[in-house]
Amino acid sequence: MINFAVIGCGLMGKEFASAVGRWLHLSGLNFKPRIIAVCDLNDDAMKWFTDNLDTIKYTTNDYQEILQDNEVDAVYCAVPHNLHKKFYVDIINAGKHLLGEKPFGIDQEANQEIMNAIQNNPDVLVRSSSEIPYYPGSYEVFHKVKSDDLGQIMEVEAGFWHSSDLNPEKPINWKRIQKTNGEYGCMGDLGLHVLHLPLRFGWDLKLLGASLSNIMKERPNQNGEMQECDTWDNAVLLCEGSSEGNSFPVTVSTKRIAPGHANTWFIKVYGTKGSIEYSTQNPKLLRVMEYEPGGKQVWKVEDVPHQSAYESITGGIFEFGFSDSILQMWAAFCEELIYGKENMSQPLYCATPEEAQKSHALFTDALNYYKSEVNS
Repeated sequence: MINFAVIGCGLMGKEFASAVGRWLHLSGLNFKPRIIAVCDLNDDAMKWFTDNLDTIKYTTNDYQEILQDNEVDAVYCAVPHNLHKKFYVDIINAGKHLLGEKPFGIDQEANQEIMNAIQNNPDVLVRSSSEIPYYPGSYEVFHKVKSDDLGQIMEVEAGFWHSSDLNPEKPINWKRIQKTNGEYGCMGDLGLHVLHLPLRFGWDLKLLGASLSNIMKERPNQNGEMQECDTWDNAVLLCEGSSEGNSFPVTVSTKRIAPGHANTWFIKVYGTKGSIEYSTQNPKLLRVMEYEPGGKQVWKVEDVPHQSAYESITGGIFEFGFSDSILQMWAAFCEELIYGKENMSQPLYCATPEEAQKSHALFTDALNYYKSEVNS
């Protein structure tokens, strides 16, 4: 049993906690998480946890109480980006294993302080939440690219698109305010989800250009008054990827305003021997091309079964969903915590702090490019 605490009882905190009740869906695992404490400034938010989880021993408005609790092994922390540095550093220095939210710091300076704490506490496991690669289709892309079956990589497109911000009447929240979300805007909010697999493939990404858009410049606040939105809604980055001496274009897009897309993550990888495309918009659909010299270039369409990193009781004929991906990601974190990365039963471990650090470098380059090249 691994004793967890949840700091931040909002949307993702609830999603994370609800996976506890679904742990019996996973087959053959000899470990299990248990949430014993929750922390939030909002007592009503914590009430959902105590109403639904009988393992919780206490609630608190002060996260330091959790860090002083010797019974807590690990923490899931979901707080606004401006709090990452303080909370993450304190959690790591307290010796608690951490599954945090991206982007691991509001900016590059904050991220470096988090990285310093990680280096000073080598026995603490620190990972970032990034659940979409555990969809069966994403997981298949991971294996296909790692196997080198695609030959020399020629081009990559990857993105994460939402559409709810197209509504100008949507109330403002902390993610739409630079003070709490950071100057990265949508890149900090969505970017590591997009970069998780490209970075895991070992590709070095160098920024060539960036287009950043602040489309909705104001939104109503809780009082109905219009308030400035000073974060980027959409960002498209053109990068040069490199692997084993070869270079190729990589387009990375993060969009809060993509008409018609409720929550679409996608990746497309094109190679000289084969290509593969996957999008959560059609979660059971995987497109694969296997090319032989002189042969036809034909896309094959596969109906992806319900099979991800860890076996489950769910039949392969059924659809996989977001809550399933969180369950799979949490299992990966727990297995790495118990057995270590080299002894995991499957190869897709959670997003690492080093990958988050590389995303910060790319986002910072994008901001600097836009300021110097576009606004000059």
